[in-house]
Amino acid sequence: MQILDGSFPSGVFVHSFGLEPHIVLDIVKDIDSLEVYLDNLIRDQYQNFEFVYAKKVYKYLHANKLHLLIKEDKKYNAMLSYEYAKASCDMGRNYLRHINFDLNKVIVQDYFKKISQGESSGNELIVLCAYAYELDLDIDLLLMLWCKKTLINIAATSIKISRIKPSQIQKLLFSFDKVLEDYIKNSSKNVSNFNPLFEEVIFKHLNLEPKMFVT
Repeated sequence: MQILDGSFPSGVFVHSFGLEPHIVLDIVKDIDSLEVYLDNLIRDQYQNFEFVYAKKVYKYLHANKLHLLIKEDKKYNAMLSYEYAKASCDMGRNYLRHINFDLNKVIVQDYFKKISQGESSGNELIVLCAYAYELDLDIDLLLMLWCKKTLINIAATSIKISRIKPSQIQKLLFSFDKVLEDYIKNSSKNVSNFNPLFEEVIFKHLNLEPKMFVT
């Protein structure tokens, strides 16, 4: 629960996931447009990328297939922009520093050992999945907690860079509790990290390079 807390000191980096340029371009300007933005983020990004990857990781952990787990870790890294990938690995390694007690599952021990030896990337989400698997935490519950943490962090940035009231944002975040479970269950079968809303704003933004040229 500490690791899934957005304020936990685990080397977290600031990333608004495209919210800042959306606000600058006046696409997100009130609570209704923020709701559309967050909903699109879940539908276009999480349902097609993070949720799918986490479920694959759990499948390989259950099947005790370490080589496929390492392969997916590297693929996940390759599908992110350079700065995001670097931050994701930094956070994953920071998490490992907090997980310094005995592990019961051999596959988790071996995976964490490969990260410490530099033989696996150690992305944040995959490290969390491995540790949740060690704790026998259901994958849907993990994704629910992880996604809510991310939504809270993104919404928190909107308080600082927009004029949307905190009370409205809090009410909006509670409303996602009712739909997140269905979004997680109905995630895509195939991995894709193309978020049309996010990409469009990056291409429009004068000071950001398109992600395809950075990856």
